[in-house]
Amino acid sequence: QVVLVESGGGLVQAGGSLRLSCAASERTFSSYTMGWFRRAPGKEREFVAAISWNERSTYYADSVKGRFIISRDNFKTTLYLQMNSLKPEDTAVYHCAAHRGGTVYNQDNYYYWGQGTQVTVSS
Repeated sequence: QVVLVESGGGLVQAGGSLRLSCAASERTFSSYTMGWFRRAPGKEREFVAAISWNERSTYYADSVKGRFIISRDNFKTTLYLQMNSLKPEDTAVYHCAAHRGGTVYNQDNYYYWGQGTQVTVSS
């Protein structure tokens, strides 16, 4: 079992920045494609970004492209999401997850999930 723990959420004004972290419990983290999803109040969970195990490929939702940057440090077994130019519509609980195969955009293709960290963007 892979345990994932997110941190770094908080309250920021529109236009501000936050960096989220996701710490993984084991070294096999380095073999997983990893992703970030978010769930806003009253809405379904949606894909945000993903990164391959070797960092050669990244994927972004159109809504965050150019503003968010996903990265990872396999030595620290940690995943990151740098969020810039934040908008009120970015307000959500953000979850990291370990991919199991198939398209990275589908939440059903992830095995392990973190508990989430709250991001609130005020206007």
